[in-house]
Amino acid sequence: MSQNDKEDGRRSARERLRDQRERDKAAERRWRSLKVGGVVVAVLAVAAGIGATVASRSGGDQSAQSAKPVTVGRQSAPAKLTVYEDFRCPACGQFENAFRSTVKSLERAGKLKAEYHLVTLIDGNMGGRGSKEAANAALCARDKGKFAPYHDVLFQNQPAEEDDAFAETRRLIELARKVDGLVDAGFEKCVTSGRHDASVKRSDEAFRASGYQGTPTVLLNGEDVFSDQSDPLTPDKLRKLVERKADKKS
Repeated sequence: MSQNDKEDGRRSARERLRDQRERDKAAERRWRSLKVGGVVVAVLAVAAGIGATVASRSGGDQSAQSAKPVTVGRQSAPAKLTVYEDFRCPACGQFENAFRSTVKSLERAGKLKAEYHLVTLIDGNMGGRGSKEAANAALCARDKGKFAPYHDVLFQNQPAEEDDAFAETRRLIELARKVDGLVDAGFEKCVTSGRHDASVKRSDEAFRASGYQGTPTVLLNGEDVFSDQSDPLTPDKLRKLVERKADKKS
């Protein structure tokens, strides 16, 4: 590789990191506006009875299914929330902690299903492997029907962006003990062996090819409802949008 190519690669990485940090700052401004506006966000304990609905994995190479999201909620729900997120991304943590109770309430009511695409943007921009290791561990939890509660635990215990704590599989397994019935020898082996690394890689590649610029990217029935700073999404607004779609279906 020529010196010019190396310089171009470093500039590209810096630009991606700058863009992600701008998105993080925007999310922080949105979060502050929610608090100032009197929106009380409850970080719920793991909601019982909400499991992950995933595509059948009947043999074959797991990496062939890697770009498929993990779906939480009823397949028949009239509204679909598509979320592209990174377990190391501060803005993703802010989104999850602010909207969790609303999303789960709508899922329980059968009005909303959520599709999660796991990406590794922060690993690529800042170095490290915590995004990848956490995403692999979340897919290991999916294998046991525990994706939703473990996903929430990871975001509730998210380290600082510069702290690559999720790179340590011991930490991921320790956090998994907060989810009843998740940790056993099979789960630990899945986490430590990186069983789903190929799936995570392909999911990240699909995100980078999608044209979306950062995480979280949040779509409601395919429409971007999160990135417009002139009309920020709030939990109440999300509920109204979903209920409107549900009313149209009824």
